[in-house]
Amino acid sequence: MNGQNRKDIKPGIEVEIVLKADQRTGKLTTGTVKDILTNSSSHPHGIKVRLTDGQVGRVQKIK
Repeated sequence: MNGQNRKDIKPGIEVEIVLKADQRTGKLTTGTVKDILTNSSSHPHGIKVRLTDGQVGRVQKIK
């Protein structure tokens, strides 16, 4: 499942995100969602989230 729809993402689920610094390379970072930062119901580049370790990025894949 991709991370473009806010309804698919809940705090506590494991996701793969792309960090701002890794957008050019597409390197994915795995973690657990702490907060959902995007207010709209969907976003073409992925919903922005904060992981439990404090990293912020856009969801590319929901595990």
